[in-house]
Amino acid sequence: MTIQDQYNRWKETTLKKSLDKFKERKDRFETSAGIEIPRLGLPSQPDPDYETKLGFPGEYPFTRGVQPTMYRSRFWTMRQYAGFSTAEESNKRYRYLLQNGQTGLSVAFDLPTQIGYDADDPIAAGEVGKVGVSISSIRDMEQLFDQIPLDKVSTSMTINAPAGVLLAMYIAVAKRQGVDMKQLRGTIQNDILKEYVARGTYIFPPAPSMRLITDIFSFCSRNVPNWNTISISGYHIREAGSTSVQEVAFTLANGIAYVEAALKAGLNVDDFAGQLSFFFNAHNNFLEEVAKFRAARRLWAKVMRERFKAQKPSSWQLRFHTQTAGSTLTAQQPENNVVRVTIQALSAVLGGTQSLHTNSMDEALWLPTEKSVRVALRTQQIIAYESGVADSVDPLAGSYLIEYLTDEIEKGAQDYLAKIDEMGGALKSIERGFMQNEIQNAAYAAQQAIEKKEQIVVGVNQFQVEEDLTLERLKVDPAIEIGQRERLKKLRETRDQRLVEQLLGKLVNAAKGTENLMPLFIECVENDITLGEICNTLRSVWGEYVAEGF
Repeated sequence: MTIQDQYNRWKETTLKKSLDKFKERKDRFETSAGIEIPRLGLPSQPDPDYETKLGFPGEYPFTRGVQPTMYRSRFWTMRQYAGFSTAEESNKRYRYLLQNGQTGLSVAFDLPTQIGYDADDPIAAGEVGKVGVSISSIRDMEQLFDQIPLDKVSTSMTINAPAGVLLAMYIAVAKRQGVDMKQLRGTIQNDILKEYVARGTYIFPPAPSMRLITDIFSFCSRNVPNWNTISISGYHIREAGSTSVQEVAFTLANGIAYVEAALKAGLNVDDFAGQLSFFFNAHNNFLEEVAKFRAARRLWAKVMRERFKAQKPSSWQLRFHTQTAGSTLTAQQPENNVVRVTIQALSAVLGGTQSLHTNSMDEALWLPTEKSVRVALRTQQIIAYESGVADSVDPLAGSYLIEYLTDEIEKGAQDYLAKIDEMGGALKSIERGFMQNEIQNAAYAAQQAIEKKEQIVVGVNQFQVEEDLTLERLKVDPAIEIGQRERLKKLRETRDQRLVEQLLGKLVNAAKGTENLMPLFIECVENDITLGEICNTLRSVWGEYVAEGF
């Protein structure tokens, strides 16, 4: 069958079904000179590897994208990761972003929330509201989404160890808004393995942590079908210093571990695989990054179809969110970060991302201001509406260099996956320190290259200038911590304490058993039990994880 025959088959089947659901943005896409832009570029000469290596968008192996028309029908979701201070202050920022054209919310939580402590816990002192929004109870979550209809927005929450509790709060708030949980759309990060590898905001040991994840898989597959139950994250692995190949390999290795845990818990692969999502970094090497996204998509499709025997095409798809690389931002000449972010964002779009966050120019210095966030959002909008790169599917396909890099990244990642399998899987490799050591070695080599000026960082090791920073600065008022403590005191004084004690006792018994914890989390938060109280109850049963030195 010729490529043209294959194209005609795709056009009459996969493409037609897609267009029946989602019309394209225009009847005709063309350049500024009036040249028509084809939906899909194809090789002009016969290519025996085309069908197996590239295929067609919306079809296995998804190298060219998970949707048949990609951005010709709908742009990627434009999310700006935001959250600071109190729920009230963050709510104002969310509504500001939505008014300025953002199409999805992305919630940043403060450090105490990330590790399951209330704002009035002694360990939270000095950290409340500093690197994200402080959420201790359903009342905070209700304020966070005040005047934001949860059936109309897609919400991503960057939360891991206590992800089930925060999702329970979100569901409970939706119920209070009169929204059926089946209508909710969004993602929780919920990726604990990368916390052990690269980030450190874990609470519980691996076994109960994996149980919490599979409980969420099972609950959402039945009750919240449009929710992405995990965002398997390569972003933080790359931020810790990994190479692009390591980012793909270690992320997919963790993904494999989650699938295996779900299967072991008795779930059917096709019941939950379609709700898995991924989170990648968009780094500086533009062409390598485009190839990285394509290689990850192709490799995951093979893993799901060949290794796990998934039957549904939706189970083979690697759908991912991208954030530009925070580790590449410089405090020196911070305006240069706008250029870095633009290049990185463009690589994500050309690589086929489903949603995107663009970092603000001042994030190497402090929390971003409204102005810098608006510039970051406008960067995405200019790429979408003015650059023309969204008018054709996978426009760099067929480039000799792009296809070579895609193949090489896939091969390198496969080699790593084979080594990890030999060790007994991702968790065993983490316990042995393998992933951590590989990342540390890569980070050390990268830093040496900068110090020796083998790698130039503009404004840092070359092209420096004397400068006085004149950027506006966002400050978090220390008084918000006092306010949060007072609100929690009032909550504890006004709730039904006997019911609280009954529910926490019920939670102890459930944690010792095997029942799905999500319904109980929802019942707890609806009755004003706090995040910290739930997590401390689980700590009393499961203990805490302590990392070993390697």
